[in-house]
Amino acid sequence: MYPHRTPPGAAVKGTATAEEAAELTVSDLVVDYPIGRRRHRRAVDGVSLSVPAGRAVGLVGESGSGKSSVAKAVLGMAPLSAGRITYGTTVLNDLRGPARPQDIQVVFQDPYSSLDPTKTIGYTLQEPLRAHCARTGRSLSAAARDELVRAMLAKVGLPAGTAERYPAQFSGGQRQRISIARALILQPRLLICDEAVSALDLSIQAQILNLLLELHLELGLSLLFITHDLSVVNHVAEDLVVMFRGRVMESGSAELVYRQPQHPYTRQLVMSAPMQDLEAQRARRERREALALPPARQAPLGEACPFAHRCPFAVDRCRSERPLLRSAPLGGQVACHLAGELPPWSDEHTQPREATGSTTSCP
Repeated sequence: MYPHRTPPGAAVKGTATAEEAAELTVSDLVVDYPIGRRRHRRAVDGVSLSVPAGRAVGLVGESGSGKSSVAKAVLGMAPLSAGRITYGTTVLNDLRGPARPQDIQVVFQDPYSSLDPTKTIGYTLQEPLRAHCARTGRSLSAAARDELVRAMLAKVGLPAGTAERYPAQFSGGQRQRISIARALILQPRLLICDEAVSALDLSIQAQILNLLLELHLELGLSLLFITHDLSVVNHVAEDLVVMFRGRVMESGSAELVYRQPQHPYTRQLVMSAPMQDLEAQRARRERREALALPPARQAPLGEACPFAHRCPFAVDRCRSERPLLRSAPLGGQVACHLAGELPPWSDEHTQPREATGSTTSCP
């Protein structure tokens, strides 16, 4: 029979094994992608972060910030030029394929391309079970596999009859629920969500976010939630890490980073998030435009702040000296020479849209 696991939330009660209390740690990660034979593009430049057992950590940044490359490196899908990735006591750097721990699973962005259109949902959900049995030499009867599939479908709010149907018969939100069920079938302890709601309508986003939050709390799942939308991840994450051009700009508790951003880039991310009050959003857009700089060519990465060409507060030091990630005046960490000297931040900037969708409906 497929081995049952105690939910990792038990770690909070002091009874966790080393496996249950495993923490994902990324240290000084560098990821370079080759361009031609002799050149490369640096996507991740010295990033360090951790996902403690049972915590939800948001990794935020605009397109091209390197956040997805961090996830790919953790999953063994991107080349590591330098750095170290550990999960518990296991070093993941050189592990590939079956050697990698099954405790780490992923939900990708596109629910339409992540499911095989020629296979039933039941077959797709059983694939990880068959691979696990082949790798470990354990046997699992067809009836036991069917039972696990039904249990996972129920866990994500889908009826048992879903297993006999094909992906084309489901909406985007339902497909993403199926993708989550597939990721959970091996009972992982860490779930990586790479832009898992960005391809969905806003109302469906809210439902999937609430589902992930429920699973995080109920199962004690660790979450690494990757997105470009700070207001989205703020509903799920307990800690936030903000990236820009391959580097960490700011990190800290979600409440602190979202309510009192201490890096100019984080402030721009917050001000670009949708608000419920249209008048407030219009006023905020006007403030943002007043601070905006004319388009400037990106400075080459090196001994300079990567955000200096877009920062309305930049001084000469920002263009010549790379700021190191250090303790911030209000808590957390920030990579900014002017941390503590920026104009005060008003709480009126942070009125995010609400995630109110039900997790039990499945449109």
